[in-house]
Amino acid sequence: MSRIKGHGPLVPPPGVDPDSVVTVFRVPPENAGLRLDRFMHGQLRRTSRTRTQFIIDNSAFDGSGRRLKSNHRVQPEEMIYLWRAPWDETPVPTDIPVLWEDEHLLAVSKPPNLPVHPSARYHKNTLINLLKAARPDQWLSLGHRLDRETSGVILIGKSPACDRALKRQLEERDEVEKTYTAITWGLPKGMESGEIGTVVHATAKMKLDPNARFSVTMMLSEDDDALTAGTIFTLNAVRQDPDDRSRSYARVSCLLESGRQHQIRLHLKGLGSPIVGDKLYGPDETCFGRGADGELTEEDLLLLEHPRHALHATRLRLRHPITGAALTIEAPLPEDLEDFWAGLVPG
Repeated sequence: MSRIKGHGPLVPPPGVDPDSVVTVFRVPPENAGLRLDRFMHGQLRRTSRTRTQFIIDNSAFDGSGRRLKSNHRVQPEEMIYLWRAPWDETPVPTDIPVLWEDEHLLAVSKPPNLPVHPSARYHKNTLINLLKAARPDQWLSLGHRLDRETSGVILIGKSPACDRALKRQLEERDEVEKTYTAITWGLPKGMESGEIGTVVHATAKMKLDPNARFSVTMMLSEDDDALTAGTIFTLNAVRQDPDDRSRSYARVSCLLESGRQHQIRLHLKGLGSPIVGDKLYGPDETCFGRGADGELTEEDLLLLEHPRHALHATRLRLRHPITGAALTIEAPLPEDLEDFWAGLVPG
């Protein structure tokens, strides 16, 4: 039996494993009349359409315990219940290096492929839950987020007062400087000379792509509802494929002027040099759905060249949320990206 906030105890329908995990979705009025598979694909944002239909066929019920089909037309305020058998969560890195700490604030280096907060796929194996398990007597709250595949600096408040001040500071970008390192396919537009230290300032506007295969995909746009995003890119190094000297790679420093979803990845794609390993903005966006479902093929991995996107949160500069002292927190490039770069040859 499960309990969902606002629902009281929930009992699995007949024939469903009594230890199943339930997730409840409310249908907002604007989605009325959609097929269930279309509605659920929008809710299960990182899941392919084929996988969504499989989930519905095996776990979707209404409030009365009636099994639902993919072609069911959803109604306003209808509650959709997904009853899924308990799953063994995908193993994640559990070694979380501490970069800096005092009585108010904790800074860690998030390993790649570790989600920061619980989701439909990960519950126990998340950054915040692993930290809370290691520090059971300590108050902890994530100050901001990184994508699951992105590694690097992340801040955690150790008190409600620090948490509030930190989030306000990051939201207002008050004396905050975030710098990432990316490894790209080819040299971004404006860096074709290969001169180290070349700077390119990208200010392209962006918005969610309403026609994209996946509901998390952003697009460059000049529409009125698009948001301005600024990134300052600096060329740090150039390398070539040891087996094909015509294939080049760049190691680029990325200084954020704004904090939009997928900003660095989309800007680099717009400059003609997507990030190595990027399943969404790289050479084949269908890799994203297969990657989310754990179904990447050997061909996918050869195409992507690296199992996760090569993006790392390298440095975060800010005023301490409580004391006001200047802080610079840095996380070294993780071993997987260092190894990838070491396998290339100087350009």
